[in-house]
Amino acid sequence: MTQEDGRPPARVVVADDQTIVREGIVMLLGLLPGVEVVGAAGDGEEAVRLVAELAPDVVLMDLRMPRCDGVEATRRIRTEHPGTQVVVLTTFADDDSLFPALEAGARGYLTKDAGGDEIVRAVESVRSGHAGLSPRIQRRLLERLSQPEATISVAESPDGLTARETEVLVLIADGLTNQQIARKLHVSTATVKTHINNLFAKTGLKDRAQAVRYAYRHGLAESPALRIT
Repeated sequence: MTQEDGRPPARVVVADDQTIVREGIVMLLGLLPGVEVVGAAGDGEEAVRLVAELAPDVVLMDLRMPRCDGVEATRRIRTEHPGTQVVVLTTFADDDSLFPALEAGARGYLTKDAGGDEIVRAVESVRSGHAGLSPRIQRRLLERLSQPEATISVAESPDGLTARETEVLVLIADGLTNQQIARKLHVSTATVKTHINNLFAKTGLKDRAQAVRYAYRHGLAESPALRIT
Protein backbone atom coordinates (compact mmCIF):
# COMPACT_ATOMS: atom_id res chain seq x y z
CA MET A 1 0.00 0.00 0.00
CA THR A 2 1.39 3.37 -1.03
CA GLN A 3 1.36 6.46 1.16
CA GLU A 4 -0.53 9.67 0.47
CA ASP A 5 2.54 11.08 -1.32
CA GLY A 6 2.62 8.06 -3.63
CA ARG A 7 5.71 6.51 -2.07
CA PRO A 8 5.61 2.86 -0.97
CA PRO A 9 5.95 2.22 2.77
CA ALA A 10 9.46 2.23 4.19
CA ARG A 11 10.72 -1.35 4.43
CA VAL A 12 12.25 -1.79 7.89
CA VAL A 13 14.31 -4.44 9.69
CA VAL A 14 14.33 -4.37 13.50
CA ALA A 15 17.47 -5.59 15.32
CA ASP A 16 17.38 -6.09 19.11
CA ASP A 17 18.68 -9.00 21.18
CA GLN A 18 15.86 -8.83 23.76
CA THR A 19 12.92 -10.82 22.41
CA ILE A 20 10.24 -8.88 24.31
CA VAL A 21 11.66 -5.53 23.23
CA ARG A 22 12.10 -6.65 19.63
CA GLU A 23 8.57 -8.04 19.36
CA GLY A 24 7.18 -4.92 21.00
CA ILE A 25 8.91 -2.66 18.48
CA VAL A 26 7.70 -4.84 15.60
CA MET A 27 4.14 -4.68 16.95
CA LEU A 28 4.32 -0.90 17.35
CA LEU A 29 5.70 -0.41 13.84
CA GLY A 30 2.93 -2.61 12.46
CA LEU A 31 0.42 -0.04 13.69
CA LEU A 32 2.21 2.94 12.16
CA PRO A 33 1.43 4.37 8.71
CA GLY A 34 4.16 4.35 6.09
CA VAL A 35 6.19 1.51 7.64
CA GLU A 36 6.40 -2.15 6.67
CA VAL A 37 8.47 -4.48 8.90
CA VAL A 38 10.14 -7.02 6.61
CA GLY A 39 12.42 -8.73 9.13
CA ALA A 40 13.63 -8.94 12.72
CA ALA A 41 17.09 -9.86 13.98
CA GLY A 42 18.35 -10.95 17.38
CA ASP A 43 21.94 -9.77 16.93
CA GLY A 44 24.18 -7.79 14.62
CA GLU A 45 25.26 -10.76 12.52
CA GLU A 46 21.65 -11.61 11.74
CA ALA A 47 20.90 -7.97 10.98
CA VAL A 48 23.70 -7.84 8.39
CA ARG A 49 22.45 -11.10 6.86
CA LEU A 50 18.85 -9.85 6.64
CA VAL A 51 19.95 -6.61 5.00
CA ALA A 52 21.84 -8.59 2.36
CA GLU A 53 18.79 -10.80 1.82
CA LEU A 54 15.95 -8.26 2.01
CA ALA A 55 17.53 -4.91 1.04
CA PRO A 56 15.37 -2.86 3.45
CA ASP A 57 15.23 0.91 3.37
CA VAL A 58 16.04 1.27 7.06
CA VAL A 59 17.32 -0.80 9.96
CA LEU A 60 16.28 0.12 13.50
CA MET A 61 19.42 -1.01 15.30
CA ASP A 62 19.97 -1.73 18.98
CA LEU A 63 23.56 -1.01 20.02
CA ARG A 64 24.30 -3.62 22.65
CA MET A 65 23.91 -7.08 21.19
CA PRO A 66 25.94 -10.32 21.31
CA ARG A 67 28.20 -11.71 18.56
CA CYS A 68 28.23 -8.42 16.62
CA ASP A 69 27.17 -5.21 18.37
CA GLY A 70 25.11 -2.48 16.77
CA VAL A 71 28.05 -0.21 15.99
CA GLU A 72 29.95 -2.89 14.09
CA ALA A 73 26.75 -4.08 12.35
CA THR A 74 26.04 -0.49 11.30
CA ARG A 75 29.54 -0.11 9.92
CA ARG A 76 29.22 -3.32 7.88
CA ILE A 77 25.76 -2.47 6.58
CA ARG A 78 26.74 1.02 5.49
CA THR A 79 29.89 -0.30 3.80
CA GLU A 80 28.37 -3.34 2.11
CA HIS A 81 24.80 -2.08 1.52
CA PRO A 82 24.87 1.73 1.20
CA GLY A 83 21.26 1.80 0.04
CA THR A 84 20.12 0.84 3.53
CA GLN A 85 20.08 3.53 6.22
CA VAL A 86 20.46 2.86 9.93
CA VAL A 87 18.57 4.43 12.82
CA VAL A 88 20.03 3.50 16.18
CA LEU A 89 17.34 2.66 18.74
CA THR A 90 18.80 2.37 22.22
CA THR A 91 18.09 2.77 25.90
CA PHE A 92 21.25 4.77 26.45
CA ALA A 93 21.36 8.40 25.28
CA ASP A 94 25.03 8.82 26.10
CA ASP A 95 28.09 10.02 24.21
CA ASP A 96 29.87 6.65 24.47
CA SER A 97 27.28 5.00 22.25
CA LEU A 98 26.10 8.01 20.24
CA PHE A 99 29.32 9.05 18.56
CA PRO A 100 30.67 5.60 17.60
CA ALA A 101 27.28 4.86 16.00
CA LEU A 102 27.30 8.10 14.01
CA GLU A 103 30.93 7.49 13.05
CA ALA A 104 29.93 4.04 11.79
CA GLY A 105 27.35 5.59 9.46
CA ALA A 106 24.08 5.74 11.40
CA ARG A 107 21.90 8.59 10.16
CA GLY A 108 19.33 8.52 12.95
CA TYR A 109 19.39 7.98 16.68
CA LEU A 110 16.38 7.44 18.91
CA THR A 111 15.96 6.35 22.49
CA LYS A 112 13.63 3.43 23.14
CA ASP A 113 11.11 5.68 24.86
CA ALA A 114 10.47 7.42 21.54
CA GLY A 115 6.85 7.57 20.45
CA GLY A 116 5.45 6.19 17.22
CA ASP A 117 5.32 9.56 15.48
CA GLU A 118 8.94 10.21 16.38
CA ILE A 119 10.01 6.85 14.96
CA VAL A 120 8.13 7.45 11.71
CA ARG A 121 9.72 10.88 11.33
CA ALA A 122 13.19 9.43 11.88
CA VAL A 123 12.60 6.60 9.38
CA GLU A 124 11.26 8.98 6.75
CA SER A 125 14.08 11.47 7.35
CA VAL A 126 16.90 8.97 6.84
CA ARG A 127 15.07 7.37 3.95
CA SER A 128 15.02 10.78 2.27
CA GLY A 129 18.72 11.30 2.89
CA HIS A 130 18.44 13.53 5.95
CA ALA A 131 19.49 13.01 9.55
CA GLY A 132 16.86 11.59 11.88
CA LEU A 133 18.00 12.61 15.35
CA SER A 134 15.66 13.18 18.27
CA PRO A 135 15.67 16.73 19.71
CA ARG A 136 17.43 15.51 22.87
CA ILE A 137 20.17 13.81 20.84
CA GLN A 138 20.56 16.89 18.64
CA ARG A 139 21.19 18.95 21.76
CA ARG A 140 23.79 16.48 23.03
CA LEU A 141 25.49 16.47 19.63
CA LEU A 142 25.64 20.26 19.54
CA GLU A 143 26.99 20.32 23.10
CA ARG A 144 29.68 17.81 22.18
CA LEU A 145 30.67 19.70 19.03
CA SER A 146 30.89 22.97 20.97
CA GLN A 147 33.42 21.47 23.40
CA PRO A 148 37.17 21.46 22.69
CA GLU A 149 38.14 18.27 20.89
CA ALA A 150 39.55 15.87 23.46
CA THR A 151 40.44 12.97 21.19
CA ILE A 152 42.76 12.59 18.24
CA SER A 153 41.09 13.29 14.92
CA VAL A 154 41.35 10.92 11.99
CA ALA A 155 43.46 13.46 10.10
CA GLU A 156 46.02 13.42 12.93
CA SER A 157 46.13 9.64 13.22
CA PRO A 158 49.20 7.93 11.70
CA ASP A 159 49.05 5.29 8.94
CA GLY A 160 45.43 6.05 8.14
CA LEU A 161 44.06 4.78 11.45
CA THR A 162 40.46 5.73 12.12
CA ALA A 163 39.59 7.67 15.26
CA ARG A 164 38.22 4.52 16.88
CA GLU A 165 41.31 2.45 15.94
CA THR A 166 43.51 5.18 17.41
CA GLU A 167 41.41 5.19 20.56
CA VAL A 168 41.81 1.42 20.91
CA LEU A 169 45.57 1.77 20.36
CA VAL A 170 45.82 4.36 23.15
CA LEU A 171 43.87 2.08 25.51
CA ILE A 172 46.22 -0.80 24.68
CA ALA A 173 49.15 1.47 25.55
CA ASP A 174 47.39 2.26 28.84
CA GLY A 175 47.51 -1.47 29.64
CA LEU A 176 43.84 -2.34 29.19
CA THR A 177 42.82 -5.85 28.16
CA ASN A 178 40.40 -6.49 25.30
CA GLN A 179 37.61 -7.05 27.83
CA GLN A 180 38.39 -3.79 29.63
CA ILE A 181 38.52 -1.89 26.33
CA ALA A 182 35.16 -3.38 25.34
CA ARG A 183 33.57 -2.27 28.61
CA LYS A 184 35.05 1.22 28.36
CA LEU A 185 33.87 1.72 24.77
CA HIS A 186 30.56 -0.11 25.27
CA VAL A 187 31.24 -2.54 22.43
CA SER A 188 31.76 -6.30 22.23
CA THR A 189 35.16 -7.95 22.60
CA ALA A 190 34.72 -9.18 19.02
CA THR A 191 34.51 -5.57 17.85
CA VAL A 192 37.64 -4.69 19.84
CA LYS A 193 39.49 -7.60 18.20
CA THR A 194 38.38 -6.35 14.79
CA HIS A 195 39.74 -2.87 15.50
CA ILE A 196 43.02 -4.36 16.76
CA ASN A 197 43.38 -6.56 13.66
CA ASN A 198 42.71 -3.55 11.43
CA LEU A 199 45.19 -1.28 13.19
CA PHE A 200 47.83 -4.05 13.23
CA ALA A 201 47.36 -4.54 9.47
CA LYS A 202 47.66 -0.80 8.77
CA THR A 203 50.73 -0.28 10.95
CA GLY A 204 52.50 -3.60 10.40
CA LEU A 205 52.48 -4.34 14.13
CA LYS A 206 52.74 -7.93 15.32
CA ASP A 207 51.78 -7.83 19.00
CA ARG A 208 50.65 -5.59 21.85
CA ALA A 209 54.22 -4.80 22.96
CA GLN A 210 54.92 -3.34 19.51
CA ALA A 211 51.61 -1.49 19.70
CA VAL A 212 52.65 0.15 22.98
CA ARG A 213 56.00 1.25 21.52
CA TYR A 214 54.22 2.53 18.41
CA ALA A 215 51.81 4.60 20.51
CA TYR A 216 54.69 6.15 22.47
CA ARG A 217 56.75 6.82 19.33
CA HIS A 218 53.87 8.66 17.64
CA GLY A 219 52.98 10.67 20.73
CA LEU A 220 49.65 8.94 21.23
CA ALA A 221 50.52 7.84 24.75
CA GLU A 222 52.80 9.08 27.47
CA SER A 223 55.68 6.86 28.56
CA PRO A 224 55.14 5.50 32.08
CA ALA A 225 58.48 7.01 33.08
CA LEU A 226 57.14 10.48 32.28
CA ARG A 227 53.74 10.15 33.97
CA ILE A 228 53.10 12.18 37.09
CA THR A 229 51.83 10.00 39.93
